[in-house]
Amino acid sequence: MLIAQISDLHVRPAGVLAYGVSETNAYAEQAINALLRLRPAPDLVIVTGDLTDAGLPTEFAYIADLLDRLPMPVVCIPGNHDRRETMRTAFAGKGYLPIDGRLDFVVETRPVRLIGLDSLWEGHGSGRLEPESLAFLAETLAAAPDVPTVVALHHPPFVCGIAHMDRIRLLDGAERFAAVVAGHPQVERVITGHHHRPVAVRWAGTICQIAPSVAHQVTLALAPDAAPDFVLEPPAFLLHNWIEGTGLVTHQAYVQRAPGPFPFFQGKSGGTA
Repeated sequence: MLIAQISDLHVRPAGVLAYGVSETNAYAEQAINALLRLRPAPDLVIVTGDLTDAGLPTEFAYIADLLDRLPMPVVCIPGNHDRRETMRTAFAGKGYLPIDGRLDFVVETRPVRLIGLDSLWEGHGSGRLEPESLAFLAETLAAAPDVPTVVALHHPPFVCGIAHMDRIRLLDGAERFAAVVAGHPQVERVITGHHHRPVAVRWAGTICQIAPSVAHQVTLALAPDAAPDFVLEPPAFLLHNWIEGTGLVTHQAYVQRAPGPFPFFQGKSGGTA
C-alpha cells in the first residue's frame, strides 16, 4: 500500500501571491501533476493541513477542483490557516468528514488504516486536540489493535529546534495525545505538516514525521533567536510505502522534474552506483 502525503499548499485567490512572494497556486498545480506522474500510483493521498492560506471559500473551491483531478481517494485534515466549517462545506460530498463537530475521521483501508485528527485551534497558530478528538483516537485504535495504523494531524506534537515554529506546535493536548499513542503499538507513524520542513523523531513509542511543503519551506535556522522566515527551496512531499515483512518505509519525493534518469552503466564499461 502506498500513501502519498502532501502538506501546506496555502492556496490563495487567483492572482494573489502568498506573503507577496510565493506562487502557491502554481506550486499546488505542480504537486498534483507530480502525483499523477507516480508509478505505481498512490492508493491514497492525505493532505495534512493548510490547504488554504486564509480559509476563504474561493480558496477551498480552487483546491477542491485541483484535488478532484486525482483518480485515487483523497482525504484532508485542517491546518491553522484553514477554517473548519468552510472546509466541511467544500468537501461535504466526499463522505469521510463528519457532518458536525471536529473534523476527525478514520479510513478503514488495509493493510494500513489511517486516522485523521483535527488540531485546528481557530484564532491561534498553535494547535489543540480537544478531549473529544482524543477520545475518538483512543476508541478507534482500540477497535483494531492488530491493524497497522497511521495517525495524521497538522501540528507536530514535539519540539524540533526551529524556535518560532516550536512556539506554534501542538500545545494543548500534546501530553494526552502522546499517552494514547504510546498505549497502542500498532501506530506505525504519526504524520504532520505545519513546519514546512522534513523532520522525524522517535516519539511516544513510534516515529513522528513532519512533511515538507509542496510550496515554500521554512528556513532551516536552529538558533534560538532566528527570524521567522521562509525560503524557496524545492517543493517536496512524502511517500509512505507499506512493505510486508518490513513495515512502513517513507521516501521524500520532489515535486519538480529533475534532469534524468541516467543509467549507471554506459555501454559495456560497467561500473557501480
